Amino acid sequence: MLNHTLIHPEISAILARAGHSSKVLIADGNYPASSTMGPSAELISLNLAPGLVTVNQVLEVLATAIPIEAVNTMGMPEDDPHRLDRDPPVWDTYRTTLKAAQLDIELQPVDRWEFYDAVASRDHVLTIQTGDQALWANLLLTVGVRQS
Repeated sequence: MLNHTLIHPEISAILARAGHSSKVLIADGNYPASSTMGPSAELISLNLAPGLVTVNQVLEVLATAIPIEAVNTMGMPEDDPHRLDRDPPVWDTYRTTLKAAQLDIELQPVDRWEFYDAVASRDHVLTIQTGDQALWANLLLTVGVRQS
């Protein structure tokens, strides 16, 4: 019996095989998940309908199941037509979720193309595709070290 809130069998199995520095992408509904994966990564589609499920809902669950060492967001390029003049509102939601999970982790935006490269790396083990419609909602988690 599991002692955390993650009950999805495939996600649980993939995360059980992941180790320190493994990368887990929680992708929003706009992310090209099937064409930007690492060579050994697996794709789990949870995009039931527009808005279902959200990246934050997945983050809330994963925070109960794995040690999270770092959280990267996709930075907004200067020339992107969807660029905002401030942090996207969903980033504050992530900060609240990380704090509620008692994780002292700062969101670290990385250049959009560096983000894609990180997802395409050999460290990428899992993409969870959501139906999230928020702009700039993608999160790349780095698995940390189990302390207990």
